[in-house]
Amino acid sequence: MTLFAERPTEQVGPRAPRSPQARRSPARRSPQPAQPGRSRRDAGIDAARAACLVVVFVLHAMMVGVTVGPDGPVLENAMEQWDGFAAATWIVQVMPLFFVIGGYAGWTAWQSMRARGGTAAEFVRARVERLVRPAIALVVAVGAALGLLALAGVPAEVVATAGFRIGQPLWFLAVYLACTALVPMMVRAHERRPIATLAGLATVVVSVDALRVATGIEAIGFANLLFVWLLVQQLGFVLAQGHVDRMPRRARLLVAGAALALLFAITHGGPYTPDLFQNLNPPTAALVVLGVVQLMLFSLVRARLRRWAERPRPAALVARFGEWGMTLYLWHLPAFVALAAALLVAHQAFGLELPDPVSPEWWASRPAWLVGAAVVTAMLVRVFARYERGSGTGPRAVGVRLRVRVPLGVAVVAGIVGVGVALVIGFAPLPALLSVALLAVALAGARRAVPAVGAQPTRNSAIVSASERGSHR
Repeated sequence: MTLFAERPTEQVGPRAPRSPQARRSPARRSPQPAQPGRSRRDAGIDAARAACLVVVFVLHAMMVGVTVGPDGPVLENAMEQWDGFAAATWIVQVMPLFFVIGGYAGWTAWQSMRARGGTAAEFVRARVERLVRPAIALVVAVGAALGLLALAGVPAEVVATAGFRIGQPLWFLAVYLACTALVPMMVRAHERRPIATLAGLATVVVSVDALRVATGIEAIGFANLLFVWLLVQQLGFVLAQGHVDRMPRRARLLVAGAALALLFAITHGGPYTPDLFQNLNPPTAALVVLGVVQLMLFSLVRARLRRWAERPRPAALVARFGEWGMTLYLWHLPAFVALAAALLVAHQAFGLELPDPVSPEWWASRPAWLVGAAVVTAMLVRVFARYERGSGTGPRAVGVRLRVRVPLGVAVVAGIVGVGVALVIGFAPLPALLSVALLAVALAGARRAVPAVGAQPTRNSAIVSASERGSHR
């Protein structure tokens, strides 16, 4: 599953002229289903991914509340104090659409790689390597920074809170790794028995929810960290096959409306909360229903979005988001924490006022906060984006120097557990070292098929490179 774009593809030769009929009625053209071996990106998919990243960035920025209480600095989720947040989540909860897009991208990337003779192992290695490199950079840098803050005398509670906030997005990376590793297997299941695969996953999701509600044991629900997102990923497979685009617009609107009505019923009169962000922890069937709504609505605007994204300026902007997507996702919360720390220093040194979260003064200060957050995030992205593509020396060197034969299954598990250690335990020195060690094992296993520096490219490495250029065509 490739939520974040691979390298842009160069277009070979001039674009064929459009027919007079096509020029007269551009709105009637539907996106074509992805075909194995095709080398053209879908700009609508790329633009939707970029839009989701912007929504996540703005939402997380608005959650940051930094004040000074009687006992010292307070770093909290400001949205917990806003009465309108639950209603707002029906618009800003875009994670299901993220995974729908990821399913589309994973389907097309794997089909493209398979058409070139690539194997499932090569596909998974390429994706694991892409994800693990920036994760290593994050754990090393954040662990070191928090350690220095602790040595400088910053209260342990503040350091722990900062580490918790920074680590929150890592749940996505762990799930992303698992879903990525399962793409070839899930594609095979979908090709053979698509309805049975969707129905089977849906049954498991609902069963997990029912067991959690019946027993009152919340931990049971975390099994759906895998099953909910695998099911939503399968919806992306359906989109990639072209089935959704072949539905009449009226039918898609009816499905979206019916799914929205069902979502309202199960969150206002059923077992799920109307706050769709609370449905993330643990994931519930409500997110699957929301995914159906978002799939249908996205399919209705996809053609127009694609035409806009193919214009030169939007295309350049969308390409940046695709190139640095994972880095932006991993580093935006560290940027917010760093900016919050700067505000606390300014408050201490210059008496800068820090308004209480969701107060009128706080809302009035949000535009300036968003601009500052964007600037700091952009600075961090420029520093660390090289690790996402392997042009940095740190994480890449780890994969080159570890001459250990790591089985691919071990590499995937090591990557998931390594991310989980930082997510659950935090960035204290020992957990950070353990997390980095596990991620290094994952990187070593992912890079096993890559030739040593100075060696001639092998057939496998050429296939991987071609597949990355041909992602979600």
